[in-house]
Amino acid sequence: MAGESAAFGALLRELRLEASLTIEALAAASGVSVRGIGDLERGRRAAPQRGTVAALAAGLGLGEAERERLLAAARAGRDRGYSPPGVRAFPRGIDDFVGREQELGRLAELAVRAAGRPRACDRAEHPVTAAERPVVATVSGPPGAGKTTLALHAARELADRFPDGQLMVDLRGMDEAPPEPSELMLRVLKALGVADRDLAKAGPQGRPGLYRQMLADRRCLLVLDNARDEAQVRPLLPGAGAAMVVVTSRRMLTGLESVHRLPLGELTPEEAAAFLTALVGTERAGADPTALAEVADHCGNLPLALRVAGNWLATRTGWSVRRLADRLALEERRLDTLTAGDLHLPAAFHLSYRQLTPAAARMFRLLSLVDGPDAGAAGAAQLTGQSLFDAEDTLEELVETGLLGADRDRYRFHDLLRLYARGRLRAEEPAGAVEAARSALHRWLLETTVMAGRWYEPDHGAPPATWRSDVDLSTADRARQWLQAEGANWLAALRAAAAAGDHATVVEVAEALHWFSDQWIFWGHWPEVFATAARSAQALGDPLLEATQVNYHAWALLVCESRHRDSLDRSAQALAAARRAGDLSQQGWSHKYAAWAWRLLGDHAEAARHNSEAAALFETAGDLHGALQSKVEHDQLLVDAGRHGEAVTAVPSTLSFLDQVADRIEPHVADFTRTNLQVVLGGAHAHLGNWAAAVEHLRIAVDLCRASGNTAMESRALIHLGNSLLAAGRAAEARDAFSRCRGLGATADPNSLTEARERLSELADR
Repeated sequence: MAGESAAFGALLRELRLEASLTIEALAAASGVSVRGIGDLERGRRAAPQRGTVAALAAGLGLGEAERERLLAAARAGRDRGYSPPGVRAFPRGIDDFVGREQELGRLAELAVRAAGRPRACDRAEHPVTAAERPVVATVSGPPGAGKTTLALHAARELADRFPDGQLMVDLRGMDEAPPEPSELMLRVLKALGVADRDLAKAGPQGRPGLYRQMLADRRCLLVLDNARDEAQVRPLLPGAGAAMVVVTSRRMLTGLESVHRLPLGELTPEEAAAFLTALVGTERAGADPTALAEVADHCGNLPLALRVAGNWLATRTGWSVRRLADRLALEERRLDTLTAGDLHLPAAFHLSYRQLTPAAARMFRLLSLVDGPDAGAAGAAQLTGQSLFDAEDTLEELVETGLLGADRDRYRFHDLLRLYARGRLRAEEPAGAVEAARSALHRWLLETTVMAGRWYEPDHGAPPATWRSDVDLSTADRARQWLQAEGANWLAALRAAAAAGDHATVVEVAEALHWFSDQWIFWGHWPEVFATAARSAQALGDPLLEATQVNYHAWALLVCESRHRDSLDRSAQALAAARRAGDLSQQGWSHKYAAWAWRLLGDHAEAARHNSEAAALFETAGDLHGALQSKVEHDQLLVDAGRHGEAVTAVPSTLSFLDQVADRIEPHVADFTRTNLQVVLGGAHAHLGNWAAAVEHLRIAVDLCRASGNTAMESRALIHLGNSLLAAGRAAEARDAFSRCRGLGATADPNSLTEARERLSELADR
């Protein structure tokens, strides 16, 4: 390298002298620093990139022939460039890079800022100055997310903006003993062409100063790959100049200041399919796109896993994509399958796992016992027996190391990391300890579910003052948030209790969730919850419990799954059990649900008969909640039967009754009932063409839903409101109502979301 760089430097000096320019004058004319030109002429610096040569040629005023001669000398110097271990100007690239447009776009924006904003050929007007600050970006993510691949791809894309060099330094952060910063600085200095005599003169103590000065004088792109922690990275960050530094690490490197952070996760399903297609070929991928999608899904769309799977198929031409998809479907063998040559997915995970503290490693293992997709800190504390604050600190260590994802106060495994954690659990935790941890978690989940659900149950409300927990259940809204966030986890605990024959607990949990279910109607699991509780009640041999839970199941079939005939069968079974128990209230609820089902089936006479029976039974039993709901059913039946004028008169009477008994009705039940009545009244006015009145009552219903957080009811009310506004010729307001409905998300009524999208599409075509 020294000879080739000297050849370039000698030619540069010859051309400068021929132009009668001093180094200072050439620096001013070209934008290349005085020090940079001096180092080039003395052969202390590697031959520059094309952009720098172009700037020097412009500053020298060279003609085409001399310009090409200078470029040729630079190319000769670069072609046999010096490449010490750990530092490469351009490592071998990857041709099948896909996705990451957002991250690449962000790095491109930062490159413009770092490189002094203009392109290299315009640098004569923008020389490097000490006032310019390097731009530092960190790319972090779990093992196998493709951090290095992204950094290398970006470096190649952005190379022209950094004409003074692009370097990639492997920090070997996962090694037992990674290189010290001083050693890494030496590698960079040598790669930048600093002569050995200058390095010897500076000595180890002067090396940091020389390192900072060299980077301050150059427009360089420095990729610090595979960083262990902040302490390894911080000394390598230049303090001044126009350099850009991209740091990749499994850790988030939270301690670094003034950096731009790019967290990296898995690819989208579409990107994952494109990646696999690039590896296995369009013919094989196109032969079974369903199997290809399954392979991507089993790989969790993680780039390293996808590459292993793709390489496996590429080297086994006799295998179909379906064969690999079926093999990966076996969870217990999936990680072992994801091995191709020296690409071994579990080994990549193990590098991070072995760096954890003992407490974090144990938390990592035990979190694999969580049944749902994520967990909260309080649940994690139950698994490990830690205090809440200690559990939070341990969870954050796992997030920092890239082994756990976090979204607000929820913590989530990548699917493949969960499988790896389960393997470590089997290998390192005694079976008794595992079962104790799982039991503690399930017991806590069900106890907390009962307390949270009772916020919505008559005669209960807030937890008793003696109840202690790490979960804040101080309001009904906080209880609802917890029940929804932990839904998958407490449902799994309920299944486990049923399987273990703990029928009393199953019934207790379902009973506590009865009125809450109206707040989360379209969760999707209420039929299972109440069917499970009905079986447990039957196993306990208590006809009253059986009638109650079977009635709840009838409601779930009717409202959540629109299985009207099946609901009728269940309400009839509940009625028989309630009669055996001699309970008038549950007999009334059986008739109430039957009336509801018959109304939806269009048999208004049969619906009226059952509702009349229900009202009489509720009155005799003194069941105020039942009596109120039978009145609501009566009013809705009037609308469905086309008796809209009667409904307009009847609903205000029911609202008046509700106001009279409001002090004996739980607030959320009163709000829910008032919402239903406003929707019924709005619907009656809409059928009569009274659009102003319809809109008024439906807006009240929407506001009530929003105040109570009941998005299921809100989505339905918004659809009614939007349709009424549309019929009234108020298209802009209707569009707003449908847009608000579409934005409610997963807890809304799916049918309402579909209708909102259809209405918006129709409005867009107008």
